[in-house]
Amino acid sequence: MHEVAPLAAPVSASLALRRIAYLLERSGAGRYRVEAFRRAGRAIDALGPSATTELVRTGRLRDIDGIGSTTATVVEQAVAGEMPDYLQRLQAVDRPLADGGRQLYGALRGDLHMHSDFSDGGAPVDEMVATAAELGQSWTAVTDHSPRLTVANGLSAERLSHQIDLIDVINAALPTFRVLRGIEVDILDDGSLDQTEEMLSRLDVVTASVHSKLSMDAAAMTRRMVAAVRNRNVNVLGHCTGRLVAGGRGRRAASRFDAGAVFAACADSGTAVEINSRPERQDPPDDLIGIAMEAGCLFAIDSDAHAPGQLDFKSYGCERAERLGIPADRVVTTWDVDAVVEWVSAARG
Repeated sequence: MHEVAPLAAPVSASLALRRIAYLLERSGAGRYRVEAFRRAGRAIDALGPSATTELVRTGRLRDIDGIGSTTATVVEQAVAGEMPDYLQRLQAVDRPLADGGRQLYGALRGDLHMHSDFSDGGAPVDEMVATAAELGQSWTAVTDHSPRLTVANGLSAERLSHQIDLIDVINAALPTFRVLRGIEVDILDDGSLDQTEEMLSRLDVVTASVHSKLSMDAAAMTRRMVAAVRNRNVNVLGHCTGRLVAGGRGRRAASRFDAGAVFAACADSGTAVEINSRPERQDPPDDLIGIAMEAGCLFAIDSDAHAPGQLDFKSYGCERAERLGIPADRVVTTWDVDAVVEWVSAARG
């Protein structure tokens, strides 16, 4: 995996707009600002190159819904064969997100936790996949939310089936990249999962996370998580403490549970412990990663991206993992896709 290489003129208007949105997201810009460029990109895609060039020539580009003054300037400069000023400024200040973890970052091949606009993500599946490929990944899993998480537009069985069909179509068009059919399924109060056994069995990979009653009694939370990670359909334990340490969503204390018991169950069942790379999560904390290491757990360094520009968050996870001494071969997201599929198959028996 690597950072996206800077663009140079000439560049298509559509690509320039998409790259600006990516760089803004990566730097933490507001969603409304980012969406202005993404919306303009969709408008340009719908028009096509010939119609776009004609609108620029006749000065009518700003009449198109979704194109504003700033985005029109980007398009006009790109159509003229110039490097758009806005993109040039962003590329000039772009830097790696994390100072450390470069060797492990370079070894990453995939991601087992990312979201699309099927649930609470900000971009379609194909755009998330395209950006993952640009970052040098060779595979990724699409893991939108499950039905009970209504605040995140969780997927019903019917909508999940539709997404599975879409992923099959995308895979058929991508000879050198593999999209895994996945889900971030809610772990319910008793440790059961928020999706039917039939639907889970149709998926290539399952990440399971707690999103509700995060402050429940430690003993009950331990039973809940152990039951989930021992489920034959669960492959990754997502953001295990649920904590929030920074960002606009405020702060949230870590859930209390017997980490030794939970991670022993993960090691015994072959369930990977996620190192969630979102800067506001940094989950698990360093001390829990140490317990999971001693228990013999596998790990998954995941972005938990909700937009293309967040896929590079894995830089933060790699910095933590490398600093804490996690070997690359214990990180399943460094494996090739065939090894990941074989790992999942072995867990399911």
